[in-house]
Amino acid sequence: MQPEGPPQDGRGDGAAELVPGDLTGRPFPLGDWGEPAERLHELYRWVERGALDTASWYLSDRVWKRRGARVLRCGAALGAVSGAAAPLLDLTGVVGGVAPWGYLALLLGVACVAGDRFFGVTSGWIRDVATAQAVHRRLQVLQFDWASESVREVLGPTEGTAGEAAERCLGVLRRFCEDVTELVRAETADWMVEFRTGSAPMGIQSSLSGAPRTEAVPPGRTPLPPGARPNMPRQRPPEPR
Repeated sequence: MQPEGPPQDGRGDGAAELVPGDLTGRPFPLGDWGEPAERLHELYRWVERGALDTASWYLSDRVWKRRGARVLRCGAALGAVSGAAAPLLDLTGVVGGVAPWGYLALLLGVACVAGDRFFGVTSGWIRDVATAQAVHRRLQVLQFDWASESVREVLGPTEGTAGEAAERCLGVLRRFCEDVTELVRAETADWMVEFRTGSAPMGIQSSLSGAPRTEAVPPGRTPLPPGARPNMPRQRPPEPR
């Protein structure tokens, strides 16, 4: 079950160069379970390649966002400096008639800041980098977990039957796929909240995207108003013997 060689991401010898496209689903590899070790090895490669493709998609998506964010930030800084310096130069008489150009430069700087916030260029760049790093961390955990399961089967004594060992390995792969899917879902939810409410901090966006938690009220009881403390039922004093 232990993979040999470097991680395979579909770009090895004889493989066509893959251009990261959209995050679409992939068909589950079907095979014969007559050789469980080879079958588990194939599933591990499939899961590993999916994680590498997901991280590659986010890293390629962040390229144009990074360039756009730098251009907009440089434009905002240049507009602010020019807008503050031009009136001072006109006032001191160093350069005459440049005050209107300073106001125009200040307007362009504000437009750069507004465009960055409206289109979410900088925030999208940060989300792409954070999601790719999170996928890589999960992949490292999977690799060590898979190596641990492989060593357990090789060194022995094995715990349980061969079917239980295969079920443990499948559980490791399934939990990893669920973790990666949850990362992509969380990033998409943050993007949707930002698209609706503007550029808010990611922590606030995550709290807004989640449903409010409500405590379960036992049947037969009325919910207490906010800030009220529940009263303990009065008990009868013990009777004297």
